[in-house]
Amino acid sequence: MPFLFKNSHCLPLLLFSILSPCFNFRDLHSVYSARDWLWSAFVYTAMVNYPTEANFMMPLPAYPVQEMCKIIDGYPPGATTLSKVFGAANLYYNYSRTEKCFNIEHGTDAHGLHGWDWQACSEMVMPMTCSNESMFPPSAYDYKGFEDQCMKSYGVKPRPHWITTEYGGSRIEQVLKRSGGNIIFSNGMQDPWSRGSVLKNISSSIIALVTEKGAHHVDFRSATKDDLDWLVEQRRQEVEIIQDWIEQYNTDLKQA
Repeated sequence: MPFLFKNSHCLPLLLFSILSPCFNFRDLHSVYSARDWLWSAFVYTAMVNYPTEANFMMPLPAYPVQEMCKIIDGYPPGATTLSKVFGAANLYYNYSRTEKCFNIEHGTDAHGLHGWDWQACSEMVMPMTCSNESMFPPSAYDYKGFEDQCMKSYGVKPRPHWITTEYGGSRIEQVLKRSGGNIIFSNGMQDPWSRGSVLKNISSSIIALVTEKGAHHVDFRSATKDDLDWLVEQRRQEVEIIQDWIEQYNTDLKQA
């Protein structure tokens, strides 16, 4: 995929000229809201690249990332990059074809993402950057800016070392091996968050289940008749592992 937001300094004029027929810009406080609106479409679609139709973040088709790529590749020669970007983002925001106008600054928080923002400030401080290899604008991690935003939004000063102290940080395998048990790290490699997870077994009771085509907590979603064999098998394994833990616990109680 091309560097869709690479020349971010050129975005204001391009965004207004291409998106103005689709948006009401009278109440727009910043053109970067439009950039962030596009950013969200690609980030969340990558996260929920489920193998069947779903409506977790938005109503989406099976494997929506691939569908976005088809939209981008289907544009005629000479089409602008931003036109392709908007066409792909439209899949995320309007796959149901019910939207006539997009509200990009004052949308509802239907999924409670502000709660996650608060947790990111108070507990889960996660430094993130974008390199020159990314499709998004390059960016460095600015802790001071992050701290200021947390104080402004929630009155909370971040604890950047709490999560590593509590759970072991880069030494999580050594820490959990000595202090943890009965944990399943379930990861779908389609989910970008999998890069920050545990992908190998740590012990006999700290188990990593990795699926090549899985996405964000796809195994926690309700079963459907369209579920693929690998997903059915993953859920079976999880149930079997948890049942074994419960049986062992009950056996230990009887022997106590």
